[in-house]
Amino acid sequence: MRNVRSLRDCSGSSFASRNSMAVAILLLYFCFLVAQVHGQVSVLTSRNDNARTGANNSETLLTPANVNSNNFGFLFSQPVDGYIVGQPLYLSNVFIPGAGSHNVVYVATLHDSVYAFDADGNAGPNSAPLWQANFTDPANGITTASGAFLPCPGVTGFPEAGIVSTPVIDANTGTLYVVAKTNENGTVAHHLYALDVATGQQKASILVTATYTANSGKVITFNSLHQMNRPGLLLSNGKIYVAFGSNGCNDGNYSWVLAYDATTLQQVGTFNAAPGKGLASIWQSGGPAADDLGNLYVSTSESTFNANVGGQDYGSSILKLNQSTGKLDVADYFTPYNQSSLSARDLDISSCGVLVLPDQAGAHPHLLVASGKEGTVYVLDRDNMGRFNAAGDTQIVQEFPLAAGPMFSSPVYWNNTVYFSGKYKPIKGYGLSGGLLSSVPIVQSAQNQPGGHAPSISANGNTNGILWVIGGPQLSAFDAVTLAKLYATNQLATRDALPPMAHFSTQTIANGRVYVGTQASLRVYGLLPKLLATGGNGQTATVFTALSVPLQVKAATGYSGGAISGATVAFSDGGKGGSFNPSSVITDGQGLASTTYTLPKTAKTVTITASSPGLAKVTFTETGTPGSPRWVLVQSGNQQTAPVTTMLPLPLIVKVSDSYGNGISGMTVNFSAGTFGGTLSASSGVTNSLGRASVNYTTSTKAGKVTILGTITGMTSRAQFTETVTAGPATSIVAISGNGQTAAANTPLPSPFVARVSDQYGNPVPGTSVGFSDGGAGGTFAANSVTTDSTGTASAAYTTPPSPGQVTVAATVAGVATAVNFMVSVQ
Repeated sequence: MRNVRSLRDCSGSSFASRNSMAVAILLLYFCFLVAQVHGQVSVLTSRNDNARTGANNSETLLTPANVNSNNFGFLFSQPVDGYIVGQPLYLSNVFIPGAGSHNVVYVATLHDSVYAFDADGNAGPNSAPLWQANFTDPANGITTASGAFLPCPGVTGFPEAGIVSTPVIDANTGTLYVVAKTNENGTVAHHLYALDVATGQQKASILVTATYTANSGKVITFNSLHQMNRPGLLLSNGKIYVAFGSNGCNDGNYSWVLAYDATTLQQVGTFNAAPGKGLASIWQSGGPAADDLGNLYVSTSESTFNANVGGQDYGSSILKLNQSTGKLDVADYFTPYNQSSLSARDLDISSCGVLVLPDQAGAHPHLLVASGKEGTVYVLDRDNMGRFNAAGDTQIVQEFPLAAGPMFSSPVYWNNTVYFSGKYKPIKGYGLSGGLLSSVPIVQSAQNQPGGHAPSISANGNTNGILWVIGGPQLSAFDAVTLAKLYATNQLATRDALPPMAHFSTQTIANGRVYVGTQASLRVYGLLPKLLATGGNGQTATVFTALSVPLQVKAATGYSGGAISGATVAFSDGGKGGSFNPSSVITDGQGLASTTYTLPKTAKTVTITASSPGLAKVTFTETGTPGSPRWVLVQSGNQQTAPVTTMLPLPLIVKVSDSYGNGISGMTVNFSAGTFGGTLSASSGVTNSLGRASVNYTTSTKAGKVTILGTITGMTSRAQFTETVTAGPATSIVAISGNGQTAAANTPLPSPFVARVSDQYGNPVPGTSVGFSDGGAGGTFAANSVTTDSTGTASAAYTTPPSPGQVTVAATVAGVATAVNFMVSVQ
C-alpha cells in the first residue's frame, strides 16, 4: 500500500502517477460510485460537519421511543488489528467492485490500518472487510511507531501510534484522506494518503514535512517523532488541513497546522502556534473547525503568549486561521486573561474542541464556543474574537467560569442548545437565543458523567433528539430534550457491555445504527431484531376458555423486516394462571410462530409476552370475561347490630359471581326483610363492574334477629344477611313479682323483688342498671344495683329491718321518671 496507484476521476483529471490499465478498469465503477453516493445520510468528517456540531439531524430510525433496553442493543462486531481512536465514518451506497452496492463504515487503527466494513451487518460475505489498507511493510523495516519511537506512552495509554485522527471523505471524488504514522527503519514519519473509498487503493500520498520561519529568523522543522495528529482531518475549500500536537508530553516543538491541496496533495500552507517557545500543542477533540468562508479555528495548549506585543507565540489561545493571501496565518484570536495561570497549571484550552455555531440573530451573528480543562465556557464573536485583555475577558460575548467542568471533549449543538459533558459533571445543555447562551443550564443529566469522550446528537430535524456519549465502560443514550437516560450498554447482560475503548474514542450515529470503536473491534448497536404480533392480539373470551384465534408472532430483522426462521419463541403470561399450547415454538420459514392460549379463571386483562433471545419482545393484551352467574353471595354488611328504628352502620352488599368467583355486572338483585319489618333503601339493585349491588337497612320497632335476603329471579343461590336489632333506651319499669310479702324482722324475704325495664316499643331492655332502696328503713339487699338480663328483668333479694312496720322498696332506672314500689310488712 506504500505505492500510489493512478485513478482518473470522471471529469478527466488525474492524480500524480498514471496507469492507463488502472484507469480503464476503475473508471466505470468509480463513476457509478459517484452517482450512488446519495439518499441516506453520510458521516464524512469528525463531528459530522466542518462546524464540528456533532449532530446528525437526518436520523429517521432511532427515536427516544425505541432506544431502550428492549428494542435497542448490540447487533454485531468486526475485529480490527489495533485501537480505534478516530471517529468511524459512514458513506452510503458505495459500489464495491465485485460486491455490489454497500453502506460502508470506515475505521482506522493505531496499527496503521484502514478498514471498510459493510455498515449493516457481518453475515456471510460481509463477515470480512470489504477492503483493508495497511501502511506498514515489516519486511522492509516499516512498522508502527511504538516503544522507543513513541515518546510518552503513559499519557494516552496507546501501545502504538499509527492512525490516531479521524480521516475525512470527499464523497464527490470518492476519496478518503488519512494520516498514518510509521517507523521507517528508525525514522518516524507521517504520510498523508488519498484512498479510493471503494477499493482502498492509493490515489496519492505525500510525506508530511514542514518548516516554519519565525520573525526572529529561527527555522522550525517538523519532527514526526514528537508529533501526534489527534485532531480529525478537515476538508475545506479544496484543501486538507492537518493539525498536530505532542505525543502527550512536552518533548519538543509540536504545534502545527498544515494545508494540502486535496487533488495533488501538495503542501499549500504551514503554521506553527509557538515558534518562539514551542509547546502550544493542538490536540483538541473533533479537529479544526471551519466556517462557511473557509476560516479555520483551533485551540492551543500551554505555552508562552506574546502575540499581544508583536510576538508569534499563542499559548492557551483560540485561533482563527485563513489563507486569504495564500499564507496560512492568524487572522484573529482570543486568549483568556489568565492564560499564564492556565499554562502554568496545565489547564489546556486545547483539551476541548471548538464549535462553530449557525448564524444567530442579535449583535453577534457569527459565534464560536470553546472551553478547556478548567471548564470555563467561552462564547466568541468570530468577526471580532477579542484577542487579549489582561484585566479580564470582558471584551468577549460571554464567559461562564468553571461552568462545564473539565472538558476533554467537544461541545455538541442541536436545536438551539449547546451541550457540554465535563469530566465527573452532569451533562449540561445551555439554551441559545438571540446570539447568547442562557446563564444557567436549561437541562442537565441527573448524574455525573465520566467525561473524556465527546457526545453526539442524532435527531430528525428538531425532533427525536438523542444525545449519545461514551463514558466508562458504557455507551449511553439520553433524551436530548430532558437528558433523561434512555439506554446504557450495562443495562442488560454482558452481550451489550462495551469492551475496553481507546482514549478519546467517539461514536458515530448513521441510518439507525451507532458505531463504536474499541481497542480490538468495531461494535455496532442499533434496533434489535424483533418479534411482531401478527395475529390474535386484543381478543376477549370467557374465563378458562381458549381464545378463538391463536397468538401469532413474526421474527423479523430490526430494519428491513425480513423473516428470521429457526428462532425459539417463548410465550408467558407472567404467572397469571393461563396456559399455552405449546409454550415454546420455533419460527418457520416465514419467521412465524403461533400458540393457543387458554385464559385463566380470573376475569381480567392479561398481558402476554413473546420473547426470543436477541430479539425485542412483543406483548399481547387479552381479556377474560366472567362466565354465567352461579352464586349470589354476601360480600359485606352481615352480622351487624343496631337499635330499633336505626340504619345499620354499613350497607348490605351482595356479589353475583360465576363459578370461579368473578363478579358479574348488570344483574338485578332483589332485597327483602320478610315479615320482620324495617325499611330497605331499595327493593332491588343492579350489580356494578365488580358484580356488586348494595342496599341500606333501617331496623323496625321490634328487637331481635332479622334475616334479609338478596335473591335473583331464576337462581336458587341467595345471599342471607342476619342482623341484630336491639331495644331502644329505657322508658318504663314495672314490677313483675315480690310485692306484698310479710316476714319477721331481720329475716330474708321468701322471694326477691323482680322488675322489668322496657323501651318505648315494649321491647325489654337488657344491660340496664336498676337501683333498689328501702328509703333508710334499715333492711339490706343482696345488691343495691342490679343489671337487667336478656329479658329486661332485674331481681334483688331483701332482708327485713330489725324493727316491725311497713316498708316501701323502690326500684328505679336512670332516665325513667317513675319508680316502681314494692310493699313489705315486717312483724
